[in-house]
This record gives sequence, C-alpha cells and structure tokens, in this order.
Amino acid sequence: MKKTFIYILSVIFIIIIIIAVIISNNIRKINNINEYNKEYEIYEDKEVFGTNVTTIINKAINNNIKNEVAKDEKGFFIQDDNSIKVEVIMLNEGKKTTYQMETIEKTGITGFVKNFNLIKFKCSKIEYNDKTKKISKIIFEQLEE
Repeated sequence: MKKTFIYILSVIFIIIIIIAVIISNNIRKINNINEYNKEYEIYEDKEVFGTNVTTIINKAINNNIKNEVAKDEKGFFIQDDNSIKVEVIMLNEGKKTTYQMETIEKTGITGFVKNFNLIKFKCSKIEYNDKTKKISKIIFEQLEE
C-alpha cells in the first residue's frame, strides 16, 4: 500500500514538473516574441526621419541574415516564419512608388540617408505572421517631398 502511494505521488510530481517546464518555456517564448516586436512597434503610427527608416531597414536585413532567410533569384528575401520585410512608399512628383528594403540596400543605404535623412516618414502599417505572431512586414510612407 505504501509503495503504491509513493509511486502515485512520484508520477504526479513528475507530471507537475513537466507541466511547469512546458509553461515556463511558453512564457519565455512569448516574452522573446514581445521583445522582438517591441523593436519595431515603437514606430507604429509615428513620424520618423529617413535615418530611422534606414536603421529599421538595416535591422530587418540583419535579422533575415541571422535567421538564414533564403533569397530569390532577384536578391529579395523570401517570406517565411522568421523573416521581416520593410517597404518604403516614396513620393515623386505626387506619385507614390513602393520600394522594398532590398532595393534600397542595393542602390545604397548611404545614398538613402544622404537624400532622405531629414525627410519625414510615417509607419503606416505593421503585419504579423499568423503562425509565429512576430512582425513580418512594416510599411513606411514618405510624408513630404
């Protein structure tokens, strides 16, 4: 009788430990996602300068490289669960043109900074990955020419 009782208590104790570890891992995962998203969410619906947009582009590119996100034949990162995309909507004589972060990188980040460092942009949209809940896309719109 005593042995059965100790056996049952041991099994219950092991189950409780396993549940606690699973909950702890899930909390850590949620905290990591929240920290990751905060890096970009601080710009949501805010006006920023071109230098800030450059910082975000560099951060997104570095993130994609760190997560080994594949590129297509044109050199654009392929969207997956670990990727982030930045789009910049630019004004040119009243017309809006959308540029991908890779295009801005290819034409030269320093040139972008030189030409748009004091131009205001607004983060107009943030999209999240349905599976990972991480930010997958952020869009900035130029406010002035």
